[in-house]
Amino acid sequence: MAEGRIPEAQLCSEQFGSGAARGCLAAADGSLQWEVSGWRWWGFSGPFTAKPQRRDGGAGGTPGTASPPLSGLMAVFLPQGFPDSVSPDYLPYQLWDSVQAFASSLSGSLATHAVLLGIGVGNAKASVSAATATWLVKDSTGMLGRIIFAWWKGSKLDCNAKQWRLFADVLNDVAMFLEIMAPIYPVFFTMTVCTSNLAKCIVSVAGGATRAALTMHQARRNNMADVSAKDSSQETLVNLAGLLVSLLMLPLVSACPSFSLGCFFFLTALHIYANYRAVRALVLETLNEGRLRLVLKHFLQRGEVLGPTSANQTEPLWTGFWPSLSLCLGVPLHRLISSVFELQQLAEGHQEPYLLRWDQSQNQVQVVLSQMAGPETILRAATHGLVLEALQGDGPLPRELEELRNRVRAGPEKESWVIVRETHRVLDRLFPKFLKGLQDAGWKTEKHQLEVDEWRATWLLSPEKKIL
Repeated sequence: MAEGRIPEAQLCSEQFGSGAARGCLAAADGSLQWEVSGWRWWGFSGPFTAKPQRRDGGAGGTPGTASPPLSGLMAVFLPQGFPDSVSPDYLPYQLWDSVQAFASSLSGSLATHAVLLGIGVGNAKASVSAATATWLVKDSTGMLGRIIFAWWKGSKLDCNAKQWRLFADVLNDVAMFLEIMAPIYPVFFTMTVCTSNLAKCIVSVAGGATRAALTMHQARRNNMADVSAKDSSQETLVNLAGLLVSLLMLPLVSACPSFSLGCFFFLTALHIYANYRAVRALVLETLNEGRLRLVLKHFLQRGEVLGPTSANQTEPLWTGFWPSLSLCLGVPLHRLISSVFELQQLAEGHQEPYLLRWDQSQNQVQVVLSQMAGPETILRAATHGLVLEALQGDGPLPRELEELRNRVRAGPEKESWVIVRETHRVLDRLFPKFLKGLQDAGWKTEKHQLEVDEWRATWLLSPEKKIL
């Protein structure tokens, strides 16, 4: 542009996703003159009559513009609209997930080599029928285990998706270790490979279910199918790379069992570490019992609500399966009461659509939910149970809860229902502030990942019953 020339106004502009916009000017001959700055070539999908060029007429790209090969790879392996169409933790999670998948692929090659060696591949004396029978028994054991585990733990996988994801990958390493050790003890070969396949089938259920839960978290534009499909493409590429490396690795380690075992332990350590980093990179904005316990403890001690990032970074991953308090939400009413007097005790002094019983000796809280209990009611009931847990612990508490803690330590356990009634009154003041703090910090309180059973009940309440 000549010096002193007045800049021309843009006729229009366009941008792809969150990329920089590029403008368009009218050329002297009436054609369109597009800027190249910020243009993402993978976004072009229609006819284009004007050759992309700079305002000064020169062609070429600018710093920060993706090259066609790179943009093509991104289109193949990343969801459309990346990074705006996925959660902020998508990229670090997927990078570490790819590392663990590569390590698992190499370990799996070593384990498969050992199993084939154990059933007689390469041994002229081996019986085909015996090998077939071993394989069928192994597969049938795994199928039964898959059904039983899905029935036993299927409804709990959403609540602790990160913990179960980590559990599945550690169990997968244990299964591969059993396969590698199986040929060393031929007498127990069939039992060992059956146990290994049983573990692998549990891994497939736990890993697949938790991966689906994480896909729901990552998809931000109702694009679960696209996120899942691109995750499958990434995993396929990593497994293909693993197969190529395995072709080079197996001839080197097959002649030396100790070296093969050393490689397996190294790959297993890498696999577990990468899995831990992947799971730790996740920032889930919904509350489960573990995250709610952390956030509530911080709120009671400091009056502040932890955000999702801080809470997820400190959430226990290895011990999340064994909380100190047994919190049961949605239990049947007949489990809590056996007389009219007991019902009156539970319902007295509050108008919340849930009934709560606290067993101090067993450190157990059982909650009956009303037919009208919504997500915020369930969240309050869980908060109520965790407040009762805090009364038995150490650490600073608000003044009114500190007084109740002293009563709990001094009073008999049969007075538990009195403490429950008093905590209802305390929560009437604290919970609205806590709930607002959760929402302001970025937590999604309209849904949760608390474990809730399906039982609901009705009982006589005062006309001014509150419904959240």
